[in-house]
Order: sequence, then structure tokens, then C-alpha cells
Amino acid sequence: MCGIVAYTGSRNAGEVLIEGLRRLEYRGYDSAGAAILNSGPPYVARAVGKVANLERRVREDKPLGTAGIAHTRWATHGKPTEPNAHPHADCTGRILLVHNGIIENYQPLKKKLLALGHVFHSETDTEVLVHLVESAYAGDLEAAVQKALLQAQGTFGIAVVHADNPARIVAARRGSPIVLGIGKDESLAASDVAALAQHTDQVVYLEDNEIACLEPGQFRIKTLDNRAVDREPTLLEGGREAAERGDFPHYMLKEIFEQPEAVENALRGRLNHSEGVAKLGGLESVFDRLLQARHLIIVSCGTSYYAGLFARYVFEALTDLTVETELASEFRYRKLNIRQNTVVLAISQSGETADTLAALREAKRKGALVLGLVNVVGSTIARETHAGVYSHAGIEIGVASTKSFTSQLTILVLMAVLLGRSRDLSYEQGERVLRALELLPEQIREILAGAARVRELADKYCQAGHFLYIGRKYHYPIALEGALKLKEIAYIHAEGYAAGEMKHGPIALISPTFPTIALAPEDGSYEKVIANIQEIRAREGPVIGVTTHGNSRLHSQVDDVIEVPSSHEILTPLLSVVPLQLFAYYCAVLRGCDVDRPRNLAKSVTVE
Repeated sequence: MCGIVAYTGSRNAGEVLIEGLRRLEYRGYDSAGAAILNSGPPYVARAVGKVANLERRVREDKPLGTAGIAHTRWATHGKPTEPNAHPHADCTGRILLVHNGIIENYQPLKKKLLALGHVFHSETDTEVLVHLVESAYAGDLEAAVQKALLQAQGTFGIAVVHADNPARIVAARRGSPIVLGIGKDESLAASDVAALAQHTDQVVYLEDNEIACLEPGQFRIKTLDNRAVDREPTLLEGGREAAERGDFPHYMLKEIFEQPEAVENALRGRLNHSEGVAKLGGLESVFDRLLQARHLIIVSCGTSYYAGLFARYVFEALTDLTVETELASEFRYRKLNIRQNTVVLAISQSGETADTLAALREAKRKGALVLGLVNVVGSTIARETHAGVYSHAGIEIGVASTKSFTSQLTILVLMAVLLGRSRDLSYEQGERVLRALELLPEQIREILAGAARVRELADKYCQAGHFLYIGRKYHYPIALEGALKLKEIAYIHAEGYAAGEMKHGPIALISPTFPTIALAPEDGSYEKVIANIQEIRAREGPVIGVTTHGNSRLHSQVDDVIEVPSSHEILTPLLSVVPLQLFAYYCAVLRGCDVDRPRNLAKSVTVE
């Protein structure tokens, strides 16, 4: 959840590092620090709070140097104070280290180091690592880091520098992401590609238990047990401009408006109209096993979990599979009865979600075929699954996921069509879904063109202290997602409920100051949702109805209406979710919230 940036080249390292930290602010943090190296003693600055506090200090001090490391810290061991902020230094002050993750055996290691005379200045587990490096250092920083990490238990993504060789950076990972960026006469490392995208489109993802040595314009990688690794850089998907806000005031709004392109990218080259089937090359290597599948378990967290709940309805409608959707954080703690011909599908935007990784590893251990649906090429989940599909949504900076969610829904429908057509789904049924999918980008653009109407409703309702979101069938997961968005960025208490469950408790909360957003497209469950709306209205609860174009019947049943284009019943949720994203965004803006960096949250949750 913390952020790492490292740079070596010819530019002003302070500027590169601070800019990189700014692009990682969405990950969640409470303090920041940087070390800049030149021919003299290293310059180190730390600050509690925002990166702006660190930037102010660095700007005033004007340190010289063309290499360095920087970090944003989310407190685990020790309070958010300057002494606990990274980078941490050894006793000489010449070795500096930043770290994401948790060192589980730091207490016995610290006891041993104290006995050897090392002096500690923080409460963190991280400081143990830099003293271990110091103990092992004999002129070769890479070898010292390697020796130190072999003693550490737990997870780490690190970057280390030594004043003896200021142009060299050593990075390593186990369970916490590190990606290298290779440019002309400069090299970078970071915990997320967002910090690299404005500098290079050539990236290399480290795998667990690998260590990299970077110098300007070059790198080498080996494993912690000394096996050389030959890995060529890959092209960063989305390009450098993807990490820029452009004319949008926030990344979240930019990404909401990028959803038509995100859906187009998810569909590109994957529709076979002549056979009414989807084409997903990432699944071809395991397709024979997929044909034998009888049981599908979807594991994910947060917004991706709601995508999985949606997928359960879709797979059940289009295939003969028995489907379960599980919270990854609970999955591995249950007694798992993985039956023969079970497939486990892990969904994650970042491909690094710790709980989802733990769940898929447990499923592999039990003999399941494990698939991945991720957005980040080369991520850990992408590497550790047997096969999978990339959503190709591009870089998503906003903490509250938007375009990644709609991309996930799109891919999940394609997967269901692919498997359904190999079973009893007819050509006509498959083709009808494919044709409707192709219409989605323009339909989303139509919704976005009416964003001003959603802002008006946000202005009317944004001061409410509580919201209820209700939906049925395909729209139940969308109700959950809509409520999550409002909680995440506007800090308004909101609950998503299956509409039929409302009378089993939540209806007790309804009052004139407790609005409900009711998802009521004209589909097979429409009349049931109308009955639920009437129950709310009878208790004087305000209702915003989200329905399909031309449904004049709903206007007399609710206080306000948002309309979305008509689509295939399975696909309408991909349209209904867009105004819910806009509503949460505008509520957050009107309430003065930090939309892209909501408090206490992180984009990529890499701790369990």
C-alpha cells in the first residue's frame, strides 16, 4: 500500500522522485521521505503527512544529485512520525533503504543486531533490513542486499543505495510489487507503473525472490539463490499520456469518461460473429480442461468481488456451470472441498491484491485449474495463474475503480459466451449478446453526455447522511458497487441491498432524510422492484430511479429519474453503473472531498 520510487540517470533526482511520489499518492500513506545521492554525504529528508510537505523541504534545501530513492509510508510498525518514515539509514548513514511489506522476524533480528552494536532510531521493522545490509557489506551492495534478504521472513519490495556508488540502485521483491523502468541513459524502479509512465514505456516486472541492479540505462536481474534471469523489457500498455489528467480536474472523472474506450479495448479482436462466440487467446492453452469444467469459483476483493457477483448470474444464465463467488480474504480460511473439474477464477485490477493471491495459491495447492482476469500485464496474478485474460483498460490512477470495473464486466460476459457456446448456448443467443456488446461504447458515451443531470441530482442529495441502493438479479451487484463508490470517495454511509431483502431489516431506516437509489431497468424483475419502491415511498423515503430510456411509468413512482439506453438484460448493468459512478464523484466534489486520494484507502492492497 506504500509507494517506492528510485531513479538513477542524469536529471535532477529530487524532481523525478517527488513527481513519482505524487503519482503514487493514491496508494494511501501517512508520511514520505527521500534520499538523494551525489559525490558527498547523502541528502535525506522526511516529513509527516502529504508529499507536499516533503516537496517543500526538498525545494528549500535544493539538494544536488542525479540518483536517489523515495517512499510514501502507510504505518504498520510504529506511528506516522519522521523517525519512522523511510528511507532508513545504517549506522554510517551511507546505506539507505526503502521498503514495502512486513518483516515477520524483525524482533529476533533486531535483538541480534543490537547485540552486535547497531543503533536503531525508529520503531519500524524496516530498519532491521538496512542494518542487515550494513553487516553484510564488504564493497558489493548487491551481494550485501542478497545476503540480508536471505535472513528475512515476510514480504518486501525494496530499493537500496550506497554513497560509495551513488549511481547504482539495488531493488528486490518478495510478495510486494517492484517494476523497473528503462530509459535512455536512465533507469527507474517503483512499486507501481504509474510512477514510471511519464518517463518511459519500457518496463520490467520483478518476480518473487528476484534482485535487480540498476545503473543509468541498464539493469541485470538474478534470483536470491544466484540464478541469472534474462528478461527483456515490455511495452507499457497505455503509453505515457495515460498517466496524465489532461483537462479533467480529477483522474477519477477522466477514467469514468474513458470507459467507452476501455470497453472497446476489452472487445477488440475478441468477437467472432460468424460463430456467435468470443475469442480469448489467453485461455486457448487450457481450453480442453475448461470444456471439462463443472464447477466455477470466483475469488476477488472489493469492486472486483462485485464484478464476480455479477459474473455468477451471467455464467449461470449462459452456461451449465455451478458457480460460486467468494471473498478472497475468507476463501483460504475455509475447509475447501475442491472437486474434480473445478476452475477458480481470480479477478484483480492490479494483479497484486494480497488476499486474492493467497486464495489462488491455495486453490492451486488443492489441484484446481486457476485462471486470472487482471488489468496489469506482467503482474503477479497474471504470472501465477495457469492462464487468463487481460482487460486492457489502461492505467487507472483513481483509487475508486471505474473503467477497470466495466472492463471486468465486459470480459466476464465474453468468457461466459465462450464457455456457453461450447455447451448448449445457441448461435443465435451468443450472437445476440455479442451484438449488444458492440453497442455499449456508444451507449456509455450517450450516458456521459448527460452528466450534468447527474450533477444536479448530486447537488440535491449530497448532504444526506445515509443512502440505500437496491437492485435485483444482475443489478444487485451494481447496487453494492454504487454504494461502495459513495462510501469510498464522498464518505457518505451507504448500503447496497438485494431489493427483496430490504423488508428484512433495512426498511426500518427509511425516512424523509434517507434517500434510496433504485435500479429499475425494464427487465424480468422490473415489477418486483416497483413493489419495493412503493414500500419505500409509503414511508416517505425519497427515491432516485435508474431505468431504461422511454420508461415513462417510473416517473410517477419516484422523486427523480436517471435514464440509460436499453440493452440486452445481461448487459444493462454495464450502463446502469455509469451514472452511479458520476453521482458518487459529484457528491464527493460538492462535499469538498479528495476524490483521487480518499482517506485511509489504497489503490493496490498488497497486505492481507
